[in-house]
Amino acid sequence: MKLFIDSANLEEIKTALSWGMVDGCTTNPTLAAKNGASPVRSNPAQRDAVPTLERTSNGVNDFLPIAKQILSLVPGPVSLEVLSQDYAGMTREGVALAKLGKNVVVKLPTTIEGLKACRALVNKKIRVNMTLVFSALQALLVAKSGATYVSPFVGRLDDAGHDGNEVVQEIIEIYDNYGFKTQVLYASVRSPLHVKQAALMGCDIATCPFSVLEKLVQHPLTDTGLSKFLSDWKKSGLKPLV
Repeated sequence: MKLFIDSANLEEIKTALSWGMVDGCTTNPTLAAKNGASPVRSNPAQRDAVPTLERTSNGVNDFLPIAKQILSLVPGPVSLEVLSQDYAGMTREGVALAKLGKNVVVKLPTTIEGLKACRALVNKKIRVNMTLVFSALQALLVAKSGATYVSPFVGRLDDAGHDGNEVVQEIIEIYDNYGFKTQVLYASVRSPLHVKQAALMGCDIATCPFSVLEKLVQHPLTDTGLSKFLSDWKKSGLKPLV
């Protein structure tokens, strides 16, 4: 199973990549806002030339330079989300986003307009990640639209009193029944347990906050064992190996 980092924080992304186990990155407007993206002044011509980011009447969102840095850092897929809600706007933004780099995956909401935009972008050979999926039926439509990834939000389902993992299991079964190529990207990860459950179910990818990625390697018995090994070595009086 591949592991993606779910972040727009450049330092988190750099650190996670240095471990050699992170395969890609997902972002969204909430993560962008948390990491400093805000409207900046620009002229109307510039706004029209950059339809990929949230716009105000007198500025564009400054997440664009952050997105470009993320794309340059991450060798694998990077999901960048559109902000338009209509088919035409999503398609226009998706095409513009795809031009930022070969590793761009356009992230669309799972709505009728989003599914229409997905089909249009797929026909242009642009990879799409359909997000905010909360049911197996939504995931079925996502697969039929030709999306590269489907992102069921497990943590949010659990928060609402549903069984997020049950939904993921249903998605996997449906995809296996019909040989759909869309990859299951386990999203809204809240804990290492979610990552283990994703792996046991056979998900293609789990996208995790930096805090969860850090916890995957942690175990108290590892710390205790290492401390014991080092203590015994010091007591032995032996010289270091190198």
